[in-house]
Amino acid sequence: QVQLIESGGGLVQAGGSLRLSCAASGRTFSSYVMGWFRQAPGKEREFVAAVTMGGGSTYYADSVQGRFTISRDNAKNAVYLQMNSLKPEDTAVYYCAENTRGHLATMTRGYDYWGQGTQVTVSS
Repeated sequence: QVQLIESGGGLVQAGGSLRLSCAASGRTFSSYVMGWFRQAPGKEREFVAAVTMGGGSTYYADSVQGRFTISRDNAKNAVYLQMNSLKPEDTAVYYCAENTRGHLATMTRGYDYWGQGTQVTVSS
């Protein structure tokens, strides 16, 4: 049984930073692409960032490019999202997701397992 548990969310002022963590268990973590998504109230869940199995390739949504950094530590079965220069429009619940199909994906249907999410609120 796959478990993904996010942490690190909270309330921050605009311009500030947060680092989200996602702890994975239950499978061979290093074999899978990992992603971060977010969902704001009244909006659909949207892609934020993804990282390949070894961490060598990353991909970002245009809205976060240059501000967010995704990384992973396969020895710890963890994936991270460093978020800098936060804006009020970054306010959302952030979800960690696992893709078992071996390729980077930006659609929610490309991911097979999801965490429960962690709330990020950016005040202006």
